[in-house]
Amino acid sequence: MSTTNTTNHIGRKISRIRELRGMKQEALAIELGVSQQTVSNIEKSAAIEADLLAQVAEILGVTPEAIENFDEEAVFNIINNTYHNTSSDNSTLIASSVNYQPTFNTADKIVELYERLLEAEKSKVEYLEKLLKDK
Repeated sequence: MSTTNTTNHIGRKISRIRELRGMKQEALAIELGVSQQTVSNIEKSAAIEADLLAQVAEILGVTPEAIENFDEEAVFNIINNTYHNTSSDNSTLIASSVNYQPTFNTADKIVELYERLLEAEKSKVEYLEKLLKDK
């Protein structure tokens, strides 16, 4: 027996997208220039004005249509179809999640970051030596 809610509750969709993006109500409130309580009220509303929806969508990095058409069940279906788990102990899921292959050479990035850090330290030393000479 399915108990699916057929209403298009925009506030709940905003809340869920915000949570999936790792954003707290306070952060959304600051971006909107309103109080956290106002965001709470927005998320309790079944419908909101189009201009407010557009603002919220921009802050969340989605389109207003994405919020209106958001379907949490579809999101989890995509995740389940992406990670095929044939093992009962979730080892396949964990292995496929951890087996991330970046598109850049990590050793090169480490060297690049180290060189930038070294340059920053050299410039600090030069600046401090200049300050000492001036005194």
